[in-house]
Formats: sequence, structure tokens, C-alpha cells
Amino acid sequence: MNTWSLVSICLMLCLTVRWGVSLNSYSGAGNTPKFGDYEAQRHWQEVTYNLPVQEWYFNTTDNDLDYWGLDYPPLSAYHSLLCAHVAKIMNPEWVALHTSRGYESQAHKVFMRATVLLADLLIYIPAVVIYCLALCEGSFRMKVCTLLCFLLYPGLILIDYGHFQYNGVSLGLALWGVLGLGLGWDVPGSLAFSLAINYKQMELYHALPFFCYLLGKCVKRGLTGPGLFLLVRIAVTVLVTFGLCWLPFLSDPGQASQVVRRIFPVHRGLFEDKVANAWCSLNVLTKIRTVLSTDSQIYLSFAVTLLAVLPSSLRLLTKPTFWQFKLALVNCSLAFFLFSYHVHEKSILQPALSVCLLLNDLPLMAIWFLQASTFSMLPLLLRDGLLVPYAVTSLAFLVFSTYLLSALQRCSEDELRLGACSKRLSFLPRLHVAFIVRRTFYISVGAMAALSFASIALVPPTKLPDLFTVLVCGFSFLNFLGALLYFNIVQFSGIPSRKIQKKAT
Repeated sequence: MNTWSLVSICLMLCLTVRWGVSLNSYSGAGNTPKFGDYEAQRHWQEVTYNLPVQEWYFNTTDNDLDYWGLDYPPLSAYHSLLCAHVAKIMNPEWVALHTSRGYESQAHKVFMRATVLLADLLIYIPAVVIYCLALCEGSFRMKVCTLLCFLLYPGLILIDYGHFQYNGVSLGLALWGVLGLGLGWDVPGSLAFSLAINYKQMELYHALPFFCYLLGKCVKRGLTGPGLFLLVRIAVTVLVTFGLCWLPFLSDPGQASQVVRRIFPVHRGLFEDKVANAWCSLNVLTKIRTVLSTDSQIYLSFAVTLLAVLPSSLRLLTKPTFWQFKLALVNCSLAFFLFSYHVHEKSILQPALSVCLLLNDLPLMAIWFLQASTFSMLPLLLRDGLLVPYAVTSLAFLVFSTYLLSALQRCSEDELRLGACSKRLSFLPRLHVAFIVRRTFYISVGAMAALSFASIALVPPTKLPDLFTVLVCGFSFLNFLGALLYFNIVQFSGIPSRKIQKKAT
């Protein structure tokens, strides 16, 4: 079978899975009066189509911000406007001002699902294909296996095609940025990532690695020569991109400041719902939101996040290689998820994308993390009526990825990039790393399965109605904290071995 036939089969399978998930329920289906994220995206189309741009982010008689007011950056709003123009042609009722609130029909559901699929086909999927075929090491078979596993990651599929969002746009633009840097096209890569931030502010989770990698590369080239010229080109590209995206709001400082307030909702508190990060887990032991003032919570969150991302960022700044860049993307985005202010459960998709970049390099640890990231969103997925797609896609991903990437066989000290660390700790008793990692992986996956079953089949005690939700978040947090420690160790353990990569093929 030739190259593109194999890739085409993978793409057809991944598209089939996506559309299969889209046939299920979505966030807030039939749940009056506010519905859910599906209605939020539809309402943004209504607002952007019917109101002047100056009113998009302001509370007016025609734009009630308490009813799913826009809280994403301008590029996301422009995307809503584009979808609204198509919706208006197909059925004006879908975006009619006021009267379209809570609109639900089978035809509209197909339209909304199709917009997500089209965005994936144009932005996310091509970036994944090029990354796996151009930047992954190994044989063509291994590259195609990595591609299939990357596109079958259930977390993103369940949120975008089940719950309903357009994360594939921001993540796809960020991946185009990674591609640009990986292929040596630093200016186009900076442009793509700037667009990603202007689509969803959560892409700031990846911003520090981009900044440190590009700055380190410029310093390495010399800030009095080619490095300075590159730095100026990148800076101009970023400023122009941001300027064009924010142009309608720059004429009035009040407009721009209102957009900033909407996309960074400090007033919502340290966390809003149950989420598998440090603050929500700590809240089980001590009610941190009542013990500390809002300002103290912000300062504490900022300080801990800064401390968590500093080692990885400084390492990347002094050693600006693509391998270090990929690890820094994981470490920084995961640190932001675990310790930053007002994190949503869906924000785990930012670290998950970073980990997907390592599927071919560290298959078992990547699969483990991706499985845990999907599991961490279980309470949300159950509320949306997505039990069956959650179970099917999670199990399929686990089986296919561990088999296709030979994950359980590739977990020696060297394969896990822990060889250098073991040498530094040679005074400790020698442990069988592969055995310990495999056994812990089995225990973790088994615990996820057990908690998933308990969340579905058992009724929590009356005095502890959120018991299973708290257990899911707490266990997921432990997995993420362990992953943060592991990936930081790997980043400081030296470069990947070419012999290992050849052996994996």
C-alpha cells in the first residue's frame, strides 16, 4: 500500500470517529433557560451578526452579558461572525436577534457540527499530518501510527464534537506555530501562534516556551548580527498580527480594556467548578477561597505558577533545541493548568496537545497522560450525556495506541529518558524501572476504570453528593502532578538517543 493511501485510510477513520461522536448529545441540550456551550457558540453568532463590533463585549439591551456574553479574544468572535453569515443564508431563524435564544433543531445541530468538522479539516488535521510525517522520527509505518493515535485522542474529540467547542482551531493554529519553529520557519511560526492566542486566551499556556525558544535562538545567533535581525522580524510579525486582530477595538481605550476584562474574568474566583488542579484539590482539605482574599489568591497563584514554569523555561532559554521546546511546551502548559488562576476542566487540552507531540518519543507516558486527561473531564462528559462515546473512544485509544506504538515494550530506563537520572542516583538501590512503570500504569488505568464505573453505577452518600466528582478530580490531579515531575526530569536529563529512536522503528 502506498504512502498516501495509508494516510488517507487513517484520515477517513478519524473523520468517521469524529462524526460518530457528533451524533450524540451536546452541552445543555434541552436544558432551559441557559442551556450550555452549544448555545453559547450559537448565541455568539447571533450577537456578532446583528450588533456592531463596538457592542460585542459590552452589556446592552441587545447583548446581555449574563446570557453567554462573549469572553474569547477577537479572532474567535470573527469566526462566529463568519459562521453566522453562512447560518443566515441557510436559515435566518438560527441567528435572529433575541428570538433565536435556545434554538434547537436537527438541521441546526448538523450545521453546527459541520462547522467544527470543517475547521478541523482546514486547520487542525493538516497540521497534525505534516507534523507526524515531517517532524517525527522513525520509519514511515511509525509515523503513520503516530498520526493515527494523535488524531484519535479522545479528549479533544469528545469536547469539540460532543460537548461542543472549537478547540481544534486554537490548538491547530498553535500546532502550525510548532511546525514553523520545527521546520526553521520562525516568522511564519510566530504568526500562527499569535493567531492562536487571539483565538483563545488559554493558548497563553504555550506562550512562554515560544518566547524562550525564539529568544534563546536569537541570542545564540548573536544579538549584534543575524540574531537581532531575526528578533526584530519576529517582534514586528507578532505586533502587526495582534494589531490587525484588535484593530476594531483600538480606536477607544475603553473598548480594548473591556475586551481584556471579558477574556480574563478575575471576578469569577480561583476556580469555578470541580477541576483536577492544585487549588481545587487543596480546597478539599482547607477552604482556600474563604481563608484567602481574592487578591491573595491571585498573588499566590501567580507566584506558584511562576516557580513551576521557571526551571523548564530557563532550561529552554539556555538550550534552544526543538526537543527542549517540545518538553517545555508540556511542562509550562501543565504547570499553568495545575497552578494558575481560574482554570476550566477543558483547559487540560492545552497540555494534552503538547503531550501528543511526544507520542512517538515517549509513547507510554504520553498515552498515560492523554488517558488521564480524558478521564479528568468525566463529570462534564456525563452531564452532557456522552457516556457511550467516552467509554468507546477512551478504550479504543488505549488499545490502539499501546499496540501501534509498542508502548509497553518501550519503557526501559533509556526509552523513558531516565538513564542519566539513574546514573546521578547510583547510590540508591537499583530498581527495575520498566517493571515499576508498567505496574503503576496498570494500577492507574484500573483506578480510572473503577472510578468511571462508580460515577455511573453508584449513588453517592447524601452528605457527600460530589464524592465521585471529587475523587475523579483528585486522582487526575495526582496523575498530572506525577507527569509534571516526570517531564521536568526528562527535560533536564539530556537529549534523546538516536539509537533508541532507531530501535523503536
